[in-house]
Amino acid sequence: MSDTKPPRVVAELGRPETPQETADRKAENSRLYRSRKTVNNLVLSLLATVGLVIVIVLAVPRGEAPDRPTVDYAQLAGQAQRDIPVPLLTPELGDDWGSNYADVRTASSPVVGTPDIRSWNVGLISPDDEFVGLVQGVDANDTWLSAELDEARPTGTVTIDGVEWIEYANGSGTDTGNVQYALSTVAGRSTIAIFGTASPELALDVARSVRQGITANLDAPTPAGTDSE
Repeated sequence: MSDTKPPRVVAELGRPETPQETADRKAENSRLYRSRKTVNNLVLSLLATVGLVIVIVLAVPRGEAPDRPTVDYAQLAGQAQRDIPVPLLTPELGDDWGSNYADVRTASSPVVGTPDIRSWNVGLISPDDEFVGLVQGVDANDTWLSAELDEARPTGTVTIDGVEWIEYANGSGTDTGNVQYALSTVAGRSTIAIFGTASPELALDVARSVRQGITANLDAPTPAGTDSE
């Protein structure tokens, strides 16, 4: 009795496979196995990558949105007051306003033979992140004021809480710097300007917020020989 197994009959062929057909079938099965394994590896690799990204994102500390600038101009005004002979203005605005600078500056007088002009400068940031600047010059003049306002042209006057302000406009072009709209007034020895890229309504709000300081400047004594209005 022979131990040789008869060739396997393939149902699709209705006959035994030839050696070549057997070899081809095994080669195709190997190819399909490798292909499936490659796809599986790619899927696993992708899932691992996504999982790693999720872990990294969750591990990164979540910082809150940056707060509004917190320069305490009222405190800085108190420190600077001993060196300035007039009451310094400190806008009284809501907590949703911020400030990005507050300092005293000295500029050479544009008029030959006159003293340098010292000024108190405050940068304000509105709740909508718009800029409004405040400058208070001591014993200043029109030439200094024009330079501070980038030579903006007067357009009229407006009365705010009993104080008359001159209005200025630099138009809406791209070269207006920080002065698109401005206000100015004189109180005692102080020449005060409010300016910025914010809407005029915000500048008017700042003007209202310094009403008490303007009154203090109007009431401050003026040294003999110093012009005042």
